[in-house]
Amino acid sequence: MVGSERGSAVVEFAFVLPLLLVLMFGIMEVAVVARSEIQLLHAAREGARAAAASPDAAVAANAARSALGAQGGNARISVVRPANVGSKATVTISLRHSVAAPLFGGFPVDLEATASMRVER
Repeated sequence: MVGSERGSAVVEFAFVLPLLLVLMFGIMEVAVVARSEIQLLHAAREGARAAAASPDAAVAANAARSALGAQGGNARISVVRPANVGSKATVTISLRHSVAAPLFGGFPVDLEATASMRVER
């Protein structure tokens, strides 16, 4: 009787283990996407800060790219900076992130962040 109970426990574990692994992998993927979204928002704020202080849109785009680090080369950055002091300078960053790339070849998720600051000079 004890041997059959041990065997049923192994079978139950074999059924539950793949589900637990898929759940764990899903949680990790959500965390990676959330981290990328936070990085995108930080980079948009850095770009907006640079756009508020400098009339050159390239300065804002470079500030946003450097804040993104390695992902900066894949990002699409849009800078809208009016010449009027007190107007809003807006930086929008879009990035395509690949989810589950190691296992299934990945499927794309488009991430976007926008930040605005008042033009200082």
